[in-house]
Amino acid sequence: MSVYWDAEGQAGARGYYLSPDPRFVIFFNDVSCQIRMSNREDVSGPHGRPMTRAVFVPAGVPLWTKFTSAHSFSHLDLHLHQDRLLRFLSPTVGGSAARTIIRRPVEIQDLGGAEILAGLLVREVSMPSRHGVYAENLAGSIATALLDIPAESAEAGTGRLTQAQINKLTMCLNSRTDGRLSVAEMAEIVGLSESWFTNVFKQTTGKTPLQWQLAARVERAKNLLSQSDLSVADIAAQLSFSDQAHLTKAFRQVAGETPAAWRRLHRTR
Repeated sequence: MSVYWDAEGQAGARGYYLSPDPRFVIFFNDVSCQIRMSNREDVSGPHGRPMTRAVFVPAGVPLWTKFTSAHSFSHLDLHLHQDRLLRFLSPTVGGSAARTIIRRPVEIQDLGGAEILAGLLVREVSMPSRHGVYAENLAGSIATALLDIPAESAEAGTGRLTQAQINKLTMCLNSRTDGRLSVAEMAEIVGLSESWFTNVFKQTTGKTPLQWQLAARVERAKNLLSQSDLSVADIAAQLSFSDQAHLTKAFRQVAGETPAAWRRLHRTR
């Protein structure tokens, strides 16, 4: 829902906002000297601060405002259903990152190009002239211009995962007894879309996600071969290979020899 307001506030006027959906507010004039805002009722207290030109209020976050002096103002109120905002962001940054992003409040004084986008949306809301998809995409562009999308999510655009993302994947993989994660699960862990994740993962590691997991499972097999009395068949079952032959084939592919041959050379006891 988009609403354009052209109004005047008197000194001492107060406002309160709380909604189950995210809200963007874009002022078309500077109100920082006339309006104070706070996430607590005592707007005049230490948590009060000047209202900025643009504000993103996450779902369920309260906002109090107070006019310190009379002022005429105009602003665009943009309410986006939380699920729709997630669907808009998730294909690019991933579902996990999208959920984190829309929980972070944003306060911006320098609107940059977002002011132009907001003006176009106001014009379309006031006098609709095109298909609804036009206004919907303007709203999405305003959202991405104002939301706090961290550099780590954008780094996938350079074709690389961060070391923090790789470490997180490794930790999650090691926590699985069978050493297996689906590609969808891996993408979710680092907050990227599945297709984007698959591409940048190979550029970062030189392996596909499944090749990387297979190498990690073979490393686990090596540890069990050298430090336990488990048979090759038992190790295959523990690591969720279909059978001993499957483990042997994978092991030879990664290590260059069979599990039995590797055990003879590397057994520690």
